[in-house]
Amino acid sequence: MSITVDNPLMRIRNPIPFDQIRPEHVEPAIDALIARARADLEMLAAHPGPRTFENTLGELDRLTETLGYAMNIVGHLEGVATSPELRAAYNAVLPKYSAFVTDLVLHEGLYAALKEYAATEEARGLTGARARFLHKTLEDFRREGAELSPEGKARLKEIELRLSELTTRYAENVLDSTGAFELLLPDAERLRGLPQSALEAARASARSRGYDGYRLTLHAPSYIPAITYLEDAELRRELYLAYFSRGTEPERDNRPIIAEVLALRAEKARLLGYANFADLVLADRMAGNGERAFAFEREMTEQIRPFFERENAELRAFRRELEGEDAPELEPWDVSYYAEKQRQARYDFDDEALRPYFPLPGVLEGLFEITRRVFGVTVREREGVPGWHEDVRFYDIFDAQDVHIASFYTDWFPRDTKRGGAWMNNLVTGDRSNGRREPHLALMCGNMTMPVGDRPALLTHDEVETVFHEFGHLLHHALTEVEVKSLAGANVAWDFVELPSQIMENWTWEREALDLFARHYETGEPIPQDLFERLISARNYRAANAAMRQLSFGTVDLAMHVEYDPARDGDVMDYARGILGQFAVTPVRPDNNFIAAFTHIFGDAVGYAAGYYSYKWAEVLDADAFTRFREEGIFNARTGSDFVRAVLSRGNSEDPAQLYREFMGRDPEPKALLARSGLLAETV
Repeated sequence: MSITVDNPLMRIRNPIPFDQIRPEHVEPAIDALIARARADLEMLAAHPGPRTFENTLGELDRLTETLGYAMNIVGHLEGVATSPELRAAYNAVLPKYSAFVTDLVLHEGLYAALKEYAATEEARGLTGARARFLHKTLEDFRREGAELSPEGKARLKEIELRLSELTTRYAENVLDSTGAFELLLPDAERLRGLPQSALEAARASARSRGYDGYRLTLHAPSYIPAITYLEDAELRRELYLAYFSRGTEPERDNRPIIAEVLALRAEKARLLGYANFADLVLADRMAGNGERAFAFEREMTEQIRPFFERENAELRAFRRELEGEDAPELEPWDVSYYAEKQRQARYDFDDEALRPYFPLPGVLEGLFEITRRVFGVTVREREGVPGWHEDVRFYDIFDAQDVHIASFYTDWFPRDTKRGGAWMNNLVTGDRSNGRREPHLALMCGNMTMPVGDRPALLTHDEVETVFHEFGHLLHHALTEVEVKSLAGANVAWDFVELPSQIMENWTWEREALDLFARHYETGEPIPQDLFERLISARNYRAANAAMRQLSFGTVDLAMHVEYDPARDGDVMDYARGILGQFAVTPVRPDNNFIAAFTHIFGDAVGYAAGYYSYKWAEVLDADAFTRFREEGIFNARTGSDFVRAVLSRGNSEDPAQLYREFMGRDPEPKALLARSGLLAETV
């Protein structure tokens, strides 16, 4: 086989020929692309003529484009359609790729070339994205070890390689651990309370495996309804214990991996001159350092805690009302169950009642119509484009002049070979230099409630929010107009990247927006006004608990990366339980191994490590920014155009705080988030 001619990973394609990619393509392609990139790197470093933006930073921006594209595809497939062969191929190339990336940032000739160019008259005259690219590149190289001694560079390479190996194994362990669990029940006797949609899904899941009866799993569409609605407390307990034991089985034990990852991250930070890993990671983010991020978490926690304590006192009182004064204390597997009962009693609202109004095809149509009205772009499905699974769909995005500017894939349903959660990945960044407008390419994946029989997938409102959230990320990539690809799209500070996604969720709470798509899948009727009013009334039900849950994740993440010292604090699992216990409704059990499946933090060499606070940080931004849409009209095209101009099209071409100020005319104010959540102090 000719590697160059026949291997589908060897050149950038849009759309991607997913039907042609095989595990045996991976290693030859990545090896060849690394060799090509190394040769290009040496040519860049040794360029004989005068240094210019084009022959230095321009070449650097293009240097790893095809290699990164191929690795991105392989990593994506390993996460959505894994197989033993693909996993083996991915694990074979990942260390080579990681080693090359480390070699690149530690390449003395390249760093010398960058500094040589920075000293030129042309470099001093740069403006806009080009000036920012030069500044950020030099800062990134320093922060990645370009000025270390040879011994320091050698140790850094070892650390990076080991972190890559460990975090990949961690993510695989979580995927395998989640997929390995199943609970088979011969009949529905123990499934009393489970909504009909979840009952049918459990039945279909069993049949798909050749079983009679019902099958429960730890995938979100199965686990969440079970822990929320099942009347059988012992069954809830069994599922809860399994869920919080993921990543701890002897053959998939992530606990030693966590300890080693934290030690290596701390060593890396010290090697690079930072007090801790959070300071290293946050140096180029809005928070600036670990202490400022920690202060943000503490301030939010302090403001919300009184509401949190009141909500939980009310929940305990509610259980006593139901079961008498001698009702037992809540166990962790009881909280969601009694909270849902309390919500139904208080608001006469059951999220399941909304499902018939949210068929996935209709939700997508409404999302695309809102996008057209607000941001001036049109989405059209294109058939016949190969994907990685029969569930995959493909769409094109056109601007107001009907110019094709981007395309994307969707893959919405869970599989045992697919990781959990929901996400957006950018696959191709189209050329925006010299007036070109090549289409961008991205994807959205989720794990939504599946269709059953001839009935479409009927979503909960939470799932509708998730669809809108991921599409916000996708728009950030699809609408970028930044010529420097390294600064384009969602390549922004991680505490800014969630603004486009989280602001999109706001439209799912507006009657005017819901009326565009929320139609009963059988009758076509809109959501009845009384049901809509109950949805809005219930929106802030246990809002403090929802906020404290996110704050607990952000705080334990920062604590592990700023304060944790194994010599002083002992076992990291116990340490994490101690932190999480400060935010818990019930005492944290000694067998709660949440961080063994915390893939945001440990499933990637960096990922959201020391950055989980970003979700709450971005909520402050999105709640505040949406006040402008509220004031000027949620479908106001001029407001939408301003958001595209200031945020969605600009990528990382400007400091994110400045981009926010361009849209809002001021800095963000946290009050909008607290008001939206009903958590302002004066309302206690």
